[in-house]
Amino acid sequence: MAEKSERLQNMSEEELNARHAEKMKKKKAARDKIIATKTIEKGLVIVHTGKGKGKSTAAFGMVFRAIGNGMRVGVVQCVKGRWSTGERKVLDAFPDQVELATMGEGFTWETQDRERDIAAARAAWDKGKAMIADPALDMVLLDELNIVLRYDYLPVEEVLEVLAAKPEMKHVIITGRNARDELIEAADLVTEMEVIKHPFRAGVKAQKGIEF
Repeated sequence: MAEKSERLQNMSEEELNARHAEKMKKKKAARDKIIATKTIEKGLVIVHTGKGKGKSTAAFGMVFRAIGNGMRVGVVQCVKGRWSTGERKVLDAFPDQVELATMGEGFTWETQDRERDIAAARAAWDKGKAMIADPALDMVLLDELNIVLRYDYLPVEEVLEVLAAKPEMKHVIITGRNARDELIEAADLVTEMEVIKHPFRAGVKAQKGIEF
């Protein structure tokens, strides 16, 4: 290793550039070979979970990307219905491409009413099911549905059944902590956000443009 490092240090800029170009050429060829084998196109079930920040943020990033590609998107906010968020204000600027339903009444520790939470969860899920079945929508985001399933406000079996029967090319994104194992198993793409550092732990409150 030390010998290789010394050899690189003794090379001229031209030699380093030529070596880099050759290395990247081989990497591109290998990458192109792998990509050529990926021929399936399908609608994905995508799950963002974990204790780290960024689950909904990443999901809305996909939504904005879809809008930029001329796709139509449905969004159901299963929990954060009371919050005024930057995402909602942006989505309101695309009424022809976005159907937005803010169904939640806040986190369950805010309402402190289990029956009310279950009713809100059912209403949000019914709206989500309608969006999944709607052929005019290319993508559906069910924001914080994992929270609803975590508290058993909806039977996970019902959600899995709808996802299994969704239109072939429909993308469905589900966010929230503590995704159920059954949902993770059924999904095509699962990302777990991990906490390394968070300002909340240092006494910093939620801030505009960062959390909402």
